[in-house]
Amino acid sequence: PRRVLDVGCGPGWASAWIQGELGADVVALDQSERMVELAREHGVDARVGDVNELPFEDGSFDVALAAWMLYHVPDLDSGLSELARVLHPGGRLVAVTNARDSLHELWALLDAERPAYNFHSDNGAEILRRHFPRVEAREAAGTVTFADRDAAQRYVDSLVVVAGPLPPFDGELVCSRRSTIFVAEKS
Repeated sequence: PRRVLDVGCGPGWASAWIQGELGADVVALDQSERMVELAREHGVDARVGDVNELPFEDGSFDVALAAWMLYHVPDLDSGLSELARVLHPGGRLVAVTNARDSLHELWALLDAERPAYNFHSDNGAEILRRHFPRVEAREAAGTVTFADRDAAQRYVDSLVVVAGPLPPFDGELVCSRRSTIFVAEKS
């Protein structure tokens, strides 16, 4: 890909890798000024912005990456319409998301309801097909190991949902993780 948009870029790790390893011209976008600052520290062209109002011309990008962020977008159809708009014909959206049962071992410890995300492995293809004629899905399964309770609590605290403290436990916590990588192509 020549030009890549990394929307919801976080600290810019993926953007920096794509730029360095693939030699692509990457533009990273995040709503958080702090995440944009961190992405810039990796030498990435990072900007504050919203997926629902992308500040780019139609057909500006070959690829758009939305890794573990679409479930944070309240108006998903608006965001996906914008992503389709900024891709050129034949351009691809790579959307990565979690399955609803991902990290179930961690959620079982919490006295809180699991987040009810609007975009996940089970409904992602159906939602993407409203905006992209061709959608492929690849499952990715593995584990996440939290070294101790404090590490697991930091992860829980980083989530948008409100969850209480984890109960005490000794040693590491190994959780099953299941995600899906969707590749959607614009016609």
